Amino acid sequence: MVDAVVFDVGKVLVEWERDLPFRRLIPDPATRAWFMDTVIPLEWHGQHDAGRSAAEMIAERSALYPQYAHLIEAWLSHFNETIPGPVPGSEEIVEQLHARGVPLYAITNFGADTWAGFAPTWRLRDYFRDIVVSGDEQLAKPDPAIYALAQSRFGRDPATMLFIDDSLPNVESARACGWHAHHFTGAAALRTKLTELGLLGQLVHTKARRARRCPSCP
Repeated sequence: MVDAVVFDVGKVLVEWERDLPFRRLIPDPATRAWFMDTVIPLEWHGQHDAGRSAAEMIAERSALYPQYAHLIEAWLSHFNETIPGPVPGSEEIVEQLHARGVPLYAITNFGADTWAGFAPTWRLRDYFRDIVVSGDEQLAKPDPAIYALAQSRFGRDPATMLFIDDSLPNVESARACGWHAHHFTGAAALRTKLTELGLLGQLVHTKARRARRCPSCP
């Protein structure tokens, strides 16, 4: 029986648009697209998620593109701007699961330096009993090793946990490691899944019964 939920963070709980600060810093769309694809491509950002330090990466990239050094530095200094807010509907799901006492955890591909800057600003952080951050562990999804580490850290059988991620390869890897997993495509479908598992339905029904019994009660 699934009795705990493990979330990805980016694009499941919070939006992530990595070009957001550069829309202001590089107004020309063509120049901005070239910069994002060539100077700081997604694959380069992924090195930070896998454990490389931001300082090392910025220095290395600035040596290759010295004329863009100030913009490469902005990748880190303006990182929080790439997270404009929560994914619609997801915060409410976390809050309702937490209210029911469902154990919540997270496994996120996030660099150690960018996580250190973002985590203190994240309202939902304290709802989670433990969060495995790839940059801290130098392990990134979909590597099976990160699921083994999380299983050990959380102290739970993977068959009792539902893992939620927007990346299908990450979901498939978790399933291969014995986890229940849900491919996130939106909060509505996730809510349906959690209700089917009995993790949300009882709370909704309890509120409905209370409203029918006492319409003025909170």
